[in-house]
Amino acid sequence: MTAKGQGRTAFAYLAPALLVLGGLLAYPIYQLVLISLYDYGQEQVSGGAPLEFLGLGNYQKLLGDQQFWGVFGQTVAFAAVCVVGTLLVGAFLAILATRVRTWVRMTLFLAALGAWSTPAVAGSTIWLFLFDANFGFVNEVLGIQGFSWTFDKWTAFGLVAAQVIWCSFPFVMVTLFAGIKAIPGEVLEAAALDGASAFRTAWSVTLPLLKPIILVVTIQSIIWDFKVFTQIYVMTNGGGIAGRNLVLNVYAYQQAFAASEYGLGAAIGVVMTVLLLGITMFYLRALRRSGEVL
Repeated sequence: MTAKGQGRTAFAYLAPALLVLGGLLAYPIYQLVLISLYDYGQEQVSGGAPLEFLGLGNYQKLLGDQQFWGVFGQTVAFAAVCVVGTLLVGAFLAILATRVRTWVRMTLFLAALGAWSTPAVAGSTIWLFLFDANFGFVNEVLGIQGFSWTFDKWTAFGLVAAQVIWCSFPFVMVTLFAGIKAIPGEVLEAAALDGASAFRTAWSVTLPLLKPIILVVTIQSIIWDFKVFTQIYVMTNGGGIAGRNLVLNVYAYQQAFAASEYGLGAAIGVVMTVLLLGITMFYLRALRRSGEVL
């Protein structure tokens, strides 16, 4: 079979999956973009007023809003802290898992699986109980009863970031652990015979071999943490006092459903989608330039 024929056969096998993805992703994104171009509020939803085409009006209003830029900056900073924290914790535990006994490693993986499988709402509620100002276990241990972790803007963001890292690190840990175990032992033995220290081996041998995997988990973490909604909404009661702990997803929800500005909320969703696609394309392009294959 020629290469052209093989390509057609591969496309035929992929066609059903592409149709499903088109239905689940392409059409909703199309509707999101379409709604963002109209003045689409509660009156339009109920049929009490006709649709008014605004074109890029919602985007102009959004980009000229100081609150949007403030929330955008908070979202980027919050996501960066969560991504870096998740990668550091996951990488540390992955390395630790390669150096401990089997039963310790299995215990670690089971504990991580529990954190990974806990629903976001349940996990956020448990953390609120643990850090409760009057009856929380953490305040009891630290001897600071009456201290509210969610009242101050920065402690609230820190608490939510810790919860996000707690439920996200298992993916990074397991993925990096699998990558480390897949490195041929002969490569590490050769580095040891050449007199390379443990740090030198990790930096010059292990890290370059793990680069494709690190890029993948970084992309996944950025996408997940940039669009965090549940943890912020539950743990700060909808975005904190006077919206001090808003991120873009919660801000879009407030604009669309609390303020009934569905067109403006859709515009925020489109901006987020474009940003995440841009980040993904940047990393994939960097990966291709480095000559690595996923």
